[in-house]
Amino acid sequence: MNDISNTSPAAMMNSNATPDLATQLNRNCLCHTLDSPRLAQALGLAPDAAALAQPPWSERPHAFSATPVFVSAAQARAMTSTIQAIESAVHLPGYREQALARAPASARLDPGPRGVFLGYDFHLDPGGPRLIEINTNAGGALLVAALAQAQRACCNEAEAFLASSGTAGQIEHSIVEMFLAEWRLSRGEQTLRRIAIVDDAPAEQYLYPEFLLFRALFERHRLEAVIADARELVWRDGALWHGEQRIDLVYNRLTDFYLTAPEHAALRAAYEAGAVVLTPHPRAHALYADKRNLVRLSDPDFLRALDLPATTIEILTRGVPRTVAVNAAHAEALWVERRRYFFKPAAGYGSKAAYRGDKLTKRVWSEILGADYVAQETVPPSERALHVKGDTLDLKLDIRAYVYDGAIQALAARLYQGQTTNFRTPGGGFAPVVVAPDNAATTFAAWPDATGHDFEFSNL
Repeated sequence: MNDISNTSPAAMMNSNATPDLATQLNRNCLCHTLDSPRLAQALGLAPDAAALAQPPWSERPHAFSATPVFVSAAQARAMTSTIQAIESAVHLPGYREQALARAPASARLDPGPRGVFLGYDFHLDPGGPRLIEINTNAGGALLVAALAQAQRACCNEAEAFLASSGTAGQIEHSIVEMFLAEWRLSRGEQTLRRIAIVDDAPAEQYLYPEFLLFRALFERHRLEAVIADARELVWRDGALWHGEQRIDLVYNRLTDFYLTAPEHAALRAAYEAGAVVLTPHPRAHALYADKRNLVRLSDPDFLRALDLPATTIEILTRGVPRTVAVNAAHAEALWVERRRYFFKPAAGYGSKAAYRGDKLTKRVWSEILGADYVAQETVPPSERALHVKGDTLDLKLDIRAYVYDGAIQALAARLYQGQTTNFRTPGGGFAPVVVAPDNAATTFAAWPDATGHDFEFSNL
């Protein structure tokens, strides 16, 4: 096999460079660890790489990266600490009051469930991971599970190291248990029979293949499941229906977070009547994903007013970049200092209508001032070097933590070029995250030179 690593792990450890091991590996270890036939099998396809060249994956050629991303154990602990600190704040009445006061009535309803698949997105700053945003209904968790099942180490010594990214079985088990927990929080010991995976025009969504995986996962656990367009749902006889099927629980992938669109009236009526368990729900979005929350979470004065412990405040002010509301009071200063900031719509998602300050024009600035935006101090993404079709590229990366009830279920990376994640970059897409343990320096120093040990698989 061809050697595609510029530097062996042992050589990295003997260098005079000061970056931590994870940073060195992201810069120098170019091994391809993705086994395409195993990935195809994990995705429920024919057990060979050719299956990935068929629809629907042929229309998504950059969904998966062939190269893992490394984070240090210290970075993983810091992300966990930031998530737990946010949970501490969210559970306080003072935080909830300010978050819900600006939300519509649908968010003030407390249905019981916590909300599945919170996605905490981080950039890896030299000073530690910095939280860029929180998303409800974060996509990709089952794709990450498939990736975990399809990794091959570049040498025998790396097997245990790669195993730290988690197994598909562990991730899938935690996902099913999460949905069952949501059901019990609302319905107790009643039997959950049928789940609807709901979006607008689901077959047209980029992550539609993941909807198929969810349906198969639920059915493997003896739960009936249907993929439904929200416009096909009907509210009648005190229940939510899809055709002649009564829906018990809706896995909500809509980006109409407060169910205000007319085409979502049936789902909203069933939710407000308590006739269906909806997860994630409007309240979860108001408490976590509204980007105006970042203003409060990065404001030490507000955090002190909540009477949070000093250590929790320190974690939040270190882990959440300073964020301010864009309004008339701040407009002049923000324009002067715009190059320091990234501007995001408060209710935005998927980086839509988000702008780097150094790219702003007067026309766009006037539009921002007329809308509801926040300005977040820019935290440049770190990079991952990788080998694509004979060239070595540096791609940007972010880390997504899939979180339920304050606990991380899985970590994933997204590799890309451009302003934001886009799944259009050769070599990019979802990548498994490998956590380098604290004693990894000793482990890697003992590794043989990687020459001749690389598994090289064609990038999807």
